[in-house]
Amino acid sequence: MPAPFALSLQDLAPIAEGTSTAQAMHETILLAQEADRLGYTRLWYAEHHGMPSIASSVPEILIGSAAAHTSNIRVGSGGVMLLNHAPLRIAEAYRTLEALHPGRIDLGLGRAPGGDGYAMRALRSGGGEEFSAYLAELMAFDEEGFPADHPFSRVPVSPGGIRLPPKWLLGSSGASAQAAGQLGFGYAFAAHFSHTPAAPAFAAYRDAFVPSEDFPEPRTILCLSVICAPTDEEAQFLGLSQAVNWARFVTGEQRQLTAPEKAQEHQLTPQQQQVIDRQSSLWLVGSPERMAETITEKARESGADEVMITTTMHSYELRRRSYRLLAESLGIASS
Repeated sequence: MPAPFALSLQDLAPIAEGTSTAQAMHETILLAQEADRLGYTRLWYAEHHGMPSIASSVPEILIGSAAAHTSNIRVGSGGVMLLNHAPLRIAEAYRTLEALHPGRIDLGLGRAPGGDGYAMRALRSGGGEEFSAYLAELMAFDEEGFPADHPFSRVPVSPGGIRLPPKWLLGSSGASAQAAGQLGFGYAFAAHFSHTPAAPAFAAYRDAFVPSEDFPEPRTILCLSVICAPTDEEAQFLGLSQAVNWARFVTGEQRQLTAPEKAQEHQLTPQQQQVIDRQSSLWLVGSPERMAETITEKARESGADEVMITTTMHSYELRRRSYRLLAESLGIASS
């Protein structure tokens, strides 16, 4: 029986140690095609900067590539970090994508920088307190809503004759949820890295929701980190790459994604072990049956309309297998 929620995926375009960036880019296409074939609802790319293990620095390029190589799946940003960009630039990019692939593009917006302080300075990124102003400007460009005396009222967005795709706000708090509801956006909760429970945020979102053209009804996505393999033991082994790389990243050792065999041999510092101990409760790792049960329960507890899975794994082939096993165990696989 199909799960009572839609199933989607997020791709960070990981760069596995021992592979080339060109291979990592090609794998984004293979994964998009597999997700499209399996019946996933949408595929999002998250903007990250200054991270050797992640190649999703420019989501709109990956979105255009994935949409061009697929037929049905929605493709979007999850998210574009608005503070890193002039709002006019985002309006132009995502109108262009919507014009090329009408009805298949999503614009997910986040307020985080997608990198550390050094990357923020290199990007000339604005501070978090400026997000509301950036978002208001983006919407004014799209809706031609600047007052006549505003200097930007003279700037037409190109291409014209088209609107931005449906907008989603990404967050992990009641404040971001309430803002998404008031704006009539969709809302995606980052349970893959936040320990805050999603249910209160989803409730705040629905209580504040104002219907919009794109969202006549509220729409929520629960984002989860999942590694699936035929057995719990294999899944736990494959998950070593994620655990060790995350611990090394948090403690300042940036590198490409390590194979589980090497990760198993790595001697963790006490600080790195603490990082894993804290974060591991957010990593769902196990067999298809166990993961289907766990994901379904988390969706039920939170009241999510949709679940979005992100999977960090060294082997590209086994990562695709993980998404296939989930699609089959949750009853969405179309072939």
